[in-house]
Amino acid sequence: MHRRAIVEAIVLSPGLTLPLVVAARQTQPRGDVYATPRAALVAELRAQSRDDAGTSRQLDPAVLSILARVPRHEYVPASERGNAYENRPLGIGHGQTISQPYIVALMTTLAAPRAGQKILEIGTGSGYQAAVLAEAQAKVYTIEIVEPLAKQAALRLRRYSNVQARIGDGYYGWKEHAPFDAIVVTAAASSIPPPLVAQLMPGGRMVIPVGSSFFTQTLLLVDKDADGRVRTRQVLPVRFVPLTGGP
Repeated sequence: MHRRAIVEAIVLSPGLTLPLVVAARQTQPRGDVYATPRAALVAELRAQSRDDAGTSRQLDPAVLSILARVPRHEYVPASERGNAYENRPLGIGHGQTISQPYIVALMTTLAAPRAGQKILEIGTGSGYQAAVLAEAQAKVYTIEIVEPLAKQAALRLRRYSNVQARIGDGYYGWKEHAPFDAIVVTAAASSIPPPLVAQLMPGGRMVIPVGSSFFTQTLLLVDKDADGRVRTRQVLPVRFVPLTGGP
């Protein structure tokens, strides 16, 4: 039986746009003291993925390769760096968390980012999920409501020329840059927000937790076909805090 992924979502509301963050793909420094625990985490996820072979929960090896090089310890507070490569969420301040590595890998696998695609992320948090999407060479647009977190994430993500961040109400998406090839939502909505469906490109996909109760939520994969018809598929039970904002 698969463990339930417990992640902390972002409370969203309208706000300002942060500047386009700039720089290149990140590389690992020599003498990286976190290389061994990061490799151990990825090995754990690979083993779990083998157990999930043939299911919607099987992780993409390319995504695991990305997790093997993204320094999660740089996306957590200094007090949590010793725990950065444990397969669990960690506190990042302001009542928020960085998601469990397994759920980051799964949501990225389901979003299936490809080079040059436009990906919308709702809930930047510390910036870790955005970094993983950026490493797939997608153009990432990410929204966060907690201003201190948004500013910290923008600084961390400045190594990427393909990430743009803003503060705003994620329920309404980011219309100026729509349509998106994929949308990743890191908070549970009571139903799929219509503005996000509208901003999803035909042939695109959305990964979103949906449920009215903290204890009855399901991670959904939402596919939009060429004619604009939407089909949903349940992936696994999850626990996210509620998506706020909207009407």
